[in-house]
Amino acid sequence: MKSIEKLIEPLNLIYYEYDKSNNSFILDRNYSNEHIFEELIKITYMLSKQNINFFVDENKSLVLNSRDSIGSKIKRHISSFVQNIKNSNLNIYILSDKKVKWAKNLPVFKIEPIKADLDFSSYDALIFTSKNAVTSLNSYNQAWKSKPLYVIAPQTAKVASNLGGKIKFVGKEKHGNEFAYELIPLLKNKKVLYVCGSKIVSNLVETLNTNDIICDEAIVYETVCINNKKKIKLPKNSTVIFSSPSTIECFLKNALWDESYKAISIGHTTEKYFPSYIKPIVSETTSLDSCVKKALELKN
Repeated sequence: MKSIEKLIEPLNLIYYEYDKSNNSFILDRNYSNEHIFEELIKITYMLSKQNINFFVDENKSLVLNSRDSIGSKIKRHISSFVQNIKNSNLNIYILSDKKVKWAKNLPVFKIEPIKADLDFSSYDALIFTSKNAVTSLNSYNQAWKSKPLYVIAPQTAKVASNLGGKIKFVGKEKHGNEFAYELIPLLKNKKVLYVCGSKIVSNLVETLNTNDIICDEAIVYETVCINNKKKIKLPKNSTVIFSSPSTIECFLKNALWDESYKAISIGHTTEKYFPSYIKPIVSETTSLDSCVKKALELKN
């Protein structure tokens, strides 16, 4: 039988993420809409077709190759209780206001929309590699929702879908330059618009334009560093999660790096922007949840 990872590839899941270590499909409970139910049906149908036992737990996640029972519920509650105690006091920092369990928030930047006069009528599709691009554009223009969307990763897809966007494709590689090569066979001979921020850190536009795709770009936001009056000083052995080159710049403007800190980079593109004295560990996927999971692995 194919691996679970291979079986779910055609499902294009964004709200459920397969956790191999726990053999479970974990639901992102920050969202609640009809698309979550659609994904649940897709997953349960696939599992039933493959004769894989599963049950839906109290968090609406799916646990595979196991049966629910009073004993297993007690065991899960005890395990969850111990894990909460163990992880709640860890010094893991996300450099934005995005809430992720077991991480502390330390915003070092703000997003400022840039109003662009955009006409989407000549484009076959829109490309997004950032949820900030989605929310910034949506703050002053709703016409983008009429176009099929090609997005880099599930986190961006969730935001776009929740706002009413039509997701056509979600990247499998989840890293900037690799995403461009995924798009080539899908967008051949089409005209597309890359909606992005003022600091572009991948070669996506150039790659598409040299592969029989007309790709324009529209800048819809900029990242501005928050300047603190006092230098930020984190506890020794803290783990800091960097989600973009801007977070590296803004953090180091406001804090001194301590050799006891650990850095986690959300992706390979961001990894390239670290100064030589910081050696980051790259997250498995380009999501803050995945970064926190990696941080927990390092702490435990």
